[in-house]
This record gives sequence, structure tokens and C-alpha cells, in this order.
Amino acid sequence: MAKIKILRSASDKSISHRAIMLSAISKKRVVVKNFLFAEDTLNTIKALLKLGVDIKTKGLDVIVSPAGKYGLKESDDIINMGNSGTGMRLLSGILSGFNFLSVLSGDESLRSRPMMRIAEPLSRMGAEILYRKGGLAPLAIKGKNSLNGIYHKQNIASAQVKSSILLAGLYSDEDVSIEEPAKSRNHTENMLKFLGVDVKESENLVSLGKAREPFGDCKIDVPADISSSAFFIIYAALKGKFELVLKDVGLNKTRIGILDILSRCSVNYEVMNRTVKNNEPFGDLLVKSTSSLKPFVIDKKNLPSLIDEIPILSVLAAYCDGVSVVKDASELRKKESDRISAICENLNRVGVKTEEFEDGFKIYGNKNIRIKPATIKTYKDHRIAMSFAILSALADVNLDIDETQSIKTSYPGFFEHLDYMLS
Repeated sequence: MAKIKILRSASDKSISHRAIMLSAISKKRVVVKNFLFAEDTLNTIKALLKLGVDIKTKGLDVIVSPAGKYGLKESDDIINMGNSGTGMRLLSGILSGFNFLSVLSGDESLRSRPMMRIAEPLSRMGAEILYRKGGLAPLAIKGKNSLNGIYHKQNIASAQVKSSILLAGLYSDEDVSIEEPAKSRNHTENMLKFLGVDVKESENLVSLGKAREPFGDCKIDVPADISSSAFFIIYAALKGKFELVLKDVGLNKTRIGILDILSRCSVNYEVMNRTVKNNEPFGDLLVKSTSSLKPFVIDKKNLPSLIDEIPILSVLAAYCDGVSVVKDASELRKKESDRISAICENLNRVGVKTEEFEDGFKIYGNKNIRIKPATIKTYKDHRIAMSFAILSALADVNLDIDETQSIKTSYPGFFEHLDYMLS
């Protein structure tokens, strides 16, 4: 009988951010269970503490005692969001509904990421937003208590832009609608509904109804992050020494594009013990070793549901027999690093042939690929660092990763969990 390992990976970062923010503007107390205690999400807590929210921690839980929808207070200092684009963009939406000044900044990476995509619609809603040349942070936000309505049509599906507008829309009495070219992750919509806000969804259109005050008086259970679980899904599928059960994984339909890729590649996996908590589907994943893998294609149809998994799927592609393709993915150049360039550069260094183009790349895979020792340049991108740590463990080759501090932004226990895989 095959050896079985059981792991609960890091809690979901997207849901942790949203749970704390929405709890902070709810009517009544909320307990967030299995919160992700990582640098990004802790910066969101610190931001809300500066804005006067009563937040306490107990074990893996966070207890938020809010002062209501209009309960935030002006911070007496700049609010540092660290590396978190989610934190900055979503909090900007909320702060647009408050008639005081807020200044949001972050680290070098965050200050280089595009913020015009939220500044433009939030300005149309009536907030005054100042930014650096090119729409870059720091952002100075002077909100107002009653925002204008908006119909916003996105050219690129973005859950962060959609969520920022929806959160600002809580402070408007007028129609608020967002249309996307494809459905992006819908954690904000799910949580708003769970907290009693009237949210209407129709294909790729999301609108707010009349009830716009989160109620609270509940518990929000955060699932394990499928993006974090992906590192060990790939490791277990390729290593072949054990079967892996990943517990309590979030299975939101807007996030499980990776499962479709695994099926196309013929990875041997199974979803078990499905359940739903606070409008989010949970389940366990059983992953078994797979000896022969087929290449895959990622394009605009499936990109929104797996964009964060592309770095580790690139490692999978190296072991697939044939050419795997990622296209329509220019958004990857605007993440924590230029991920298209970082993936191709580092795979080339270890002996995997790639072909880079403006909106994606090709990876020429081989199940018998021999990975060469090399120095890996992460560009301080947590997902690049973790992906090549997994490749190093898979190939049993020393890859000198230039930094791993960035991993703490999303998965502080990553190396502890990797050691468990190796034991």
C-alpha cells in the first residue's frame, strides 16, 4: 500500500484579506477562523488598526469588533500595505467612502504596480485620488460619504478592480455594476452575500442591490489556498514516493482552473469530502504519482481561474512530454515581478528550453529532463521562489535561490511543509 501524507497548506490569502476588511465595516462582531498569518494579510490588519478597528487574535482566529459601516477613523500616518496589491486596491475602495484623507504606500514592488485601474473608476464615483506619474502608489485618497453610482466595463478580468468598485459601492445609493470579459474570482461577491449585502450576478455582470451594509455576527472559515496547495500538488504528482491528501482546500469555481490543467495533463487526482462554508466550497484533494504527462495550453479562456498558479505550472510543463503554451497572459508582466520574463529566464538557466513572447511563452518539456544546478533570480516574487524550490526538490539538484524572504508574504510555513514532503 502506498504511503499517504496529509497536509493543510496555507490558508487562502484572497479570502483572508476580504474577511478582515468586510468584518471591519460590519454591524456586529465577526470571528475569522483559520486566518492566514502572512506578511501581506498582517499588513491589512495593521492598516485597519490604524483606521481605528478593534482587532484581536486568538490562536488561528481573528476577532473583529467593528464600529459599523461608517466606523473607520482617519489614520494619523501613512498606511503601509507592504507587498500586497490586493490589500491596497481593496482598501482604496473602502476608503473612497470616507470623508477624510488616507495615504497608502508599500514596498518597491507594490509602488511599481499599476493603480490607475482602480483610481480611474473610484474617481468617477467621486473620490479624489492622487498618485505618482503612471498611476503608481503612493495613493492619496480623499473620499466622500455618499459616492456616485457607476457602470464599469473592464477590458481585462480583474477581481481586485471589481472588488475595489464593489466595496466603494457600499457607500453609494446609486446603481453600481461591473462587467468583465470573463469571470474573475468572486470571493468578494460570496462574502458580501454571506454578510447580508444584496449582490446580483448574471454571467459576467455583477451589481449591488439595495441592502449595502454587511451585518456580521458570524464566523468566517478560511479554506486552504488552492494557489498554495498547487506547489505540493505538483510535487506529489511528479515525485511518486507517496500519495498526498490536501485538506480543506478552497474549490471556488473561479479558482480551480488548475484542476482542469491537471486533468488535461493526465495527473492522477481526486476531489473528496466536498462541503460549503460561508458561501465558499471546500474539499480534500488526493494526489497520486503520474508517470507520463501531456503538455497543456493556457489562454484567455482559462487564465483568470489559474493566473497565480502559472509559475508552478511552468515547473509541471518542464516534465510534460511536448510543448506547453501560455498565451493571452500579458497581465503576468504586472505581478510582483515580470513573471513571464522571470519564468523563462530561470527555466533556461536550469536547462529547460523556453520561448518567450509578449503575452506568454512556450516550454519544451520532457519527462526525462535533467535539471542543471544554477542560480535562481526571484525578483523578490514569492511564487517564483516557491516554484523553483519545488523544482530543486523534484530534481534533487541544488538551485541557489537568491532570496526566500518574499515567501513570507503568502506562505510562512512553506519550507516546513516542504521538509515534511521530503521526510
